Amino acid sequence: MNEEIAKALEVLRKGGVMLYPTDTVWGIGCDATDPAAVAKVYEIKHRADSKSLVLLASDMDMVCRYVKEIPEMAVQLVEVNDKPMTIIYPDAVAGSEPAADSQELPKADRHCLAFNTVAEDGTVGIRVPMMDFCRQLVARFGRPIVSTSANISGEPTPKKFAEISEQIRGAVDHIVDPSLEKGSTGRSSSIIKVGLDYSIEIIRK
Repeated sequence: MNEEIAKALEVLRKGGVMLYPTDTVWGIGCDATDPAAVAKVYEIKHRADSKSLVLLASDMDMVCRYVKEIPEMAVQLVEVNDKPMTIIYPDAVAGSEPAADSQELPKADRHCLAFNTVAEDGTVGIRVPMMDFCRQLVARFGRPIVSTSANISGEPTPKKFAEISEQIRGAVDHIVDPSLEKGSTGRSSSIIKVGLDYSIEIIRK
């Protein structure tokens, strides 16, 4: 596993895009602080960049660095959770957007999430994965990575590597060893939106 993590880290640090197993389903991933890398993910998925992306963080300490204020409800949910769960947090720490008269994307800033990972209302979906490979990968990378399902937007989500289309496989810079998918559930995570006012909304069970 260490060798696979090392290979993935090399791709992430160069601004590349990888195909990798997560605790839920296979994901397309990149450095979540690099707007250019994130733009590649949207392009691969044929998805509008007006939509936000799910990110993976190694632990709540990492989440705290990229969300301005963590709702107490979110901490409680993480403490009692025993299944993959993505939480939508308010007020992400987001980097700058391109100037209106420029086609050039901002450079990566490891202290901020790429603007194109964040929803228009400033929220961001983050999951602390329940899988050793993913947690170690993100921890060693030192900042969140994108985790969006490995399919063209609108098509069924592949549960196993064998279900991923050749189009997706051919579009990424690196594919993690498929044998590591044994740690995946093959099911998408639940999604819960929390607010600083103690509000809670179940987006997906």
